Formats: sequence, C-alpha cells, structure tokens
Amino acid sequence: MKFLVINGPNLNLLGLREPAIYGSRSFAALQDFIRASAAEAGVEVELFQSNHEGAIVDAIQAAYGTADGIVINPAAYTHTSVAILDALKAHNAKACFFLVGNYLETSPELVKRMVEEGHTVGNHTYHHPDMSKIADEESFRQELTLLEDAYRELTGQEMTKFYRPPQGKYSEANLKMANDMGYKTFFWSLAYVDWYTDNQPTKEQAFDKLLSRIHPGAIVLLHSTSSTNASILDELLTKWEEMGYTFGSLNDL
Repeated sequence: MKFLVINGPNLNLLGLREPAIYGSRSFAALQDFIRASAAEAGVEVELFQSNHEGAIVDAIQAAYGTADGIVINPAAYTHTSVAILDALKAHNAKACFFLVGNYLETSPELVKRMVEEGHTVGNHTYHHPDMSKIADEESFRQELTLLEDAYRELTGQEMTKFYRPPQGKYSEANLKMANDMGYKTFFWSLAYVDWYTDNQPTKEQAFDKLLSRIHPGAIVLLHSTSSTNASILDELLTKWEEMGYTFGSLNDL
C-alpha cells in the first residue's frame, strides 16, 4: 500500500483523489500515525514526502494510479503565519496576503485575524494553477470568483480586487481578463527563494538578500509558509526601520 504524503499548504492541486486531512499533526507525528495505523491493520506502507508545489505535481503524476491514497497535512506551517502576523502587528505594518482556496479552508481563524488587524487579503486564485495556460475567460473568471465566494462566506466581506498570478505567470490576455473583472494585478520588485519549505535559506542568507536589495517603493514578496521568514521578520522590519524605511500598503499605490 502506497500513500503520497504532502506536507504544506499548497494543496489545491489535489483534484485527483479525495484526501484524508490530518491538519493538526506535525509531519513527524503524521508519519508515525500512518505507520502505526498500517501496522495495526497488518499492511505495509510506503511514504512519499513533498512540500513544494512543483514537486507535488511531479509526485502526483508519478503516484497516481499506483498510490492507494493521498494524505495531506495542510496546517503544518500554521505557526509561521502566526509568527508573521505577530511581527507585523508589533511594527504596525500592514501586509497584503494573497491567499488560495485551501488556506481559507484550513486556516479560517488566521484569515479572520488578518482582516481584523487591518491587512488586505488578495486573490491568488482558488486552485493555484498556471494561469498563463488558461485562455478562456470563463475558466479564468472561475478561479478568481471561487476564492471571492469562499472569502465572502468566511468573513462576510467582499474581497479586495487585488490579484497576484500564481508563480508570477501570466499572459497579456490574463491581464485584460483580470482588469475586466475589476482587478489590479500585482507583481513584486524584491523577492528571494523562500518557498522551498524543505530547503529554507539561513537567517544570514535571507538578510544578505533582503537588506542589500531593499529600495524606495519596494513591493516585497515573502511567503508566509517560510520558517525563515517567520523567525526573522521582526528583526528584519527593525533593520529596515533603522535604514529609514516606513511601511505602506498596496492600497497606497
């Protein structure tokens, strides 16, 4: 018996099977749980692990048709979002969180906290596909409206019409379709490789990139799933303040 084990929040790519969700478990605890359950049932289990969305796609393609199930752990990095929100609050900095459908489903209290503390929640699509490959307007619109509907149901508010394409991939047609829906499309001017949750940069590597490249008017992209970002953000914001920077919002643009 084979299980594909996904550890992380970018799980909307799982449209192939009905997953079992053990959201409150750490990955190590999840592994132990699966092995213990399998042993009790008298079956052998082979575990596959992936935390990056690209690797998830590859793993699903490799395992589909052979795996007996998919087990996901969507809350594995909830603590990173909490630490990031804490740091932002301490510095009275307002962020824009571009969220996907799974995040709203698995972390509703964190979404509500974002709203309550004055942050903007933007649209990162519901399923996190490569939007540049979506040419028909109906499919494009559905990706955004599904998230709008989920956000409205959760918060009772309308979603701010800010859109960030997954992985920054887009076409000119996409930009027009988003604009026709009333969306402003945002990209970034400063980012670093923080999205590989199983290969996180060190504090020193993060500071080397984020302190040397900061500039007036910067739009900084940081992933809330990054343990490095969670651990350094308070100090990072302090260092930027010491450099003379203040923090604005996308609403100011």
